Amino acid sequence: MLDVETIDLHYGAAIALRGVSINARAGDVTCLLGRNGVGKTSLLRAVTGVHPVTRGTIRWNGDDITRLPAYERARRGIASVPQGRDIFPLLTVRDNLETGFGLLPRRQRRIPDEIFELFPILGSMLRRRGGDLSGGQQQQLAIGRALVTRPKLLVLDEPTEGIQPSIIKDIGRVIELLRSRGEMAILLVEQYYEFARSLAQQITVLDRGQVVMAGAAETLDETVLRGHVTI
Repeated sequence: MLDVETIDLHYGAAIALRGVSINARAGDVTCLLGRNGVGKTSLLRAVTGVHPVTRGTIRWNGDDITRLPAYERARRGIASVPQGRDIFPLLTVRDNLETGFGLLPRRQRRIPDEIFELFPILGSMLRRRGGDLSGGQQQQLAIGRALVTRPKLLVLDEPTEGIQPSIIKDIGRVIELLRSRGEMAILLVEQYYEFARSLAQQITVLDRGQVVMAGAAETLDETVLRGHVTI
């Protein structure tokens, strides 16, 4: 379980997060909603160790990981699919998937067959360069690369951004399948409200770096939720 407790995060003198708390449990999709620039990606950077917090505590399965570097968090089972995907465009699909091997014991350094069951297109493109794939295919590759590490917490930053509707549906089905197994916590930042609402068990809404709504998805007022997402 992920426990983020009253964290602040600064970029120089500017404060991006103020007193933010959030939980993410195995078997749940916890969705972060809010307009652009309210601190959603900053919160994910804090969780994954990309940017340090200035106050507060981050715990993973009871252990304080607040000061751990990103690679140590990854070794503990936290995997991230960043906004923009960040695949390696000159490496093949296979090579991109194998970049996750560095976090794994030698005996686990193989691409699970399940990756190609979840995303069949990747199996047919193993020798293609990542940069030659469409945006939707690159997003599938980025998620597949994260899953190679056998994560217990999967952090997704706007996985539907710039992607055609058919692949959005495929990604939604994969997220729901992973959640339904009850072994993985999923922390999702999403601008596409309908997509987020269809998947989330827990929702936290940010505005100006602070939590303004939080709770079980079915208990939150949809009209108010939409008001915090729409421009």
